[in-house]
Order: sequence, then structure tokens, then C-alpha cells
Amino acid sequence: MHRPMEGVRILEVAQFTFVPAAGAVMADWGADIVKVEHAEKGDAQRGLVRVLGYDTTKSSFAPIMEGPNRGKRSVGLALERPEARPVLEELVKRSDVFLTNFLPAARRKLGITLEDIRKINPDIIYVSGSGFGSEGPDTEKGGYDATAFWARGGSAFGVTPAGSERVAFMPAGAYGDNIGGMTIAGGIAAALYGREKTGETSEIDVSLLAVGAWATQFTVNMALARGEALPAQSADRRSASAANPLSGQYRTSDGRWLQLSMLQAGHYWPEFCRAIGHDELIDDERFATDALINTNHHAAMDIFAEIIGAQPLDHWRAALKDIRGQWAIVQDSWELGTDEALVANGRVADVVDAEGNPQKLIANPVKFDNQPVEMTRAPGFAEHTDEVLAELGFDEEASLGLKIAGAVT
Repeated sequence: MHRPMEGVRILEVAQFTFVPAAGAVMADWGADIVKVEHAEKGDAQRGLVRVLGYDTTKSSFAPIMEGPNRGKRSVGLALERPEARPVLEELVKRSDVFLTNFLPAARRKLGITLEDIRKINPDIIYVSGSGFGSEGPDTEKGGYDATAFWARGGSAFGVTPAGSERVAFMPAGAYGDNIGGMTIAGGIAAALYGREKTGETSEIDVSLLAVGAWATQFTVNMALARGEALPAQSADRRSASAANPLSGQYRTSDGRWLQLSMLQAGHYWPEFCRAIGHDELIDDERFATDALINTNHHAAMDIFAEIIGAQPLDHWRAALKDIRGQWAIVQDSWELGTDEALVANGRVADVVDAEGNPQKLIANPVKFDNQPVEMTRAPGFAEHTDEVLAELGFDEEASLGLKIAGAVT
């Protein structure tokens, strides 16, 4: 059962990445997703031409749309027009899940609140992705992952060293959105299971702020226990090791970085020293026990920094390849996309674009039954309107009337 959501029908009234990413995960898992886009403008994300300084429109295969929208069908529907209401209601009647990230005011205006949708389909699971939650003082406010997840959610503070002249920014576009989308998908799966077992439906809200707090919960929980904020991290590279020289970052001679994370320093010390070609450090009295390693960790880090800094990445890739201790290369985006382990596990999936060209996309991280993901490209704007209208029972004459009225595209 490598597509466990086959037969599940999801109606997505959402744009940008946060909530659409959840639909993409569910599509990877086999669900049928109908994406409603504004009949004239489409998903607002289609209009973004630059993100984090990168051009997003070099071809019809635009990762900014493909990632969060692969595997869906697109319908152009003018929800603000009364003529479109029968189409929406037919879609709602046939859906197991209603998925949206529209703000409460927009939902009220368009008649897609929980109450509105449940009047049409009492059993539907209603899911909203929000910036700050469905209750509290900020429920009507919008938020992006840069604000709600990254800045307010604690990650920005956590990765910005004390004394920095600027706040560290997210490592990738839609970083918090994609994490949040995966969270929503898990919530939907739980709600579907609960409905199957009990017959009761659910309302789900996942906020970017809550996802951010969950991601940073270790330091947040520490702060709550202490009754005060934890200090910002030190700019001194040696302070991040927690007195463990085998847990930290080291730069190679060609400007690359290694991340060591051997939490039991004494256990891995002999093997690591042999691997880097310095057996004399094994019997160095300064590092004879775990306690001494901790006490003298600044000296050890300086020694390792000098040794590692004298050789290029390829040298260390070979030297450390078979050690038991945990370490990794700080990879760039291309290296990650071609990572042998990721590829071997089917987490880089093949997809054919609108021109028939082979492309690749990162798959969701959940693998079922050791089977590859079956993935199709993201839809073009309103690509499936006629197909979906026919499924809903609208004949050619009715469909033409809807188009003339501006209700569908």
C-alpha cells in the first residue's frame, strides 16, 4: 500500500506554499486533489518571478509552483460570483477534505467558513492553515513563514550569533511553509483515520507560529523551565561544541565545512584521531578521559581546526568515509539534490513537464513499502476545468454558460 490515500478526495482553496504543500504531500500519497484557483489571477504564487534573488520563470517548469502543486488538478473558479456557487457546492459534496489558507475575513466573504462548508457536506474534514492560529488576538492577521515561522517562531533568534549586524534568514524559500505543509498532511491523515474509526469529523488548524515553536521546542522548553530567555549563541565557533571538540564545525582548505556530531567524545576519540592521521593525540594526556576532553576542548578544537584546515574536502571525504562516528559534509543545493542516499531511497522523484521533458523534484520524506513515489507535474492554470465540470455533471451548454458569466475559466 504505497499510495495509502488513494480514494481520498481533497478540495484545495489555497495559494502560495504553506497549505498547497500539504496538498502536494497528500497527492504523493495517492489522494485526488482539486485545486481551486482564482478565475482570472490564478494562484498568486504564479506571479512571483524572483524569490530570494533567484529567477523562477526560466521555463514552464517552475519549481516554485511544481513543488507545492505536483499531482493536482486545477480549476479556475470565481468564488466571488454567485454563478460559481453550484460548482463549488458540487465539489464540496464530493470531497473528504476542504483545505484552505484564506484569512477568516476572506472566508466569510466567499462563503467558505466551516459553517458554510459543513452545511453542504456535514462529514467533511475542514482544514485551515493560518499564521497565528484560529483563536487569540492575531487570528485575523496574515503571516508568511519568514514572519510567523522563522522570526516570531524562534528559529531566526536561534541561528543568529550574539553581536551580529543582521538576523540570519531562512536557508531556503518556503522553508517553514514546507515543514508546515508536512505537518498539515499528518493532521489530515489522523483526522481521516479518526473519522473512519468513530464516524466523527474534525476541524483542523495548523499555524506557522505553532510549527515554528514545535521546531524550536527544546530551547523554548528550556526557557520556560528557567523562567527566562536563553542567551543568543556565541559568535566564537568553539562555544557551540558544548565542551565537545567532536561536535562542531570545521573548515577545509578549499573553503568547505564538515559538521561533526559525535556526542560521546571519549568513545570516538581514538578512531577519529587515527582517521585524521594523528595517532599521537590518542595518548595525549590532555585528552585521556571524557572529563579532560571537556576541560581542554578549546585546545582540541584548535588542533582539529588546523589539521582539517590543511586538506581539501575530497581528502576528508575519503579519510572519514568508514568511521563509526557521526559526521557530514555541509552540502549545497546541488549536492543535496544528487545525494546518493536520497536518490537510493527514492526521495528525488522523476516527473515529466508540460513539454514532455524529464525533470526531478524532491519527494515528501515518507516512504511507504520501499516503493518509489508516483508523481505528475503541477497543473497549468485552470488546466482541468472542463474535465472536472464534466465529472460534476455540467454538460457543454452549462459549462459554456458558466464561462460566459465569468464564473469559471
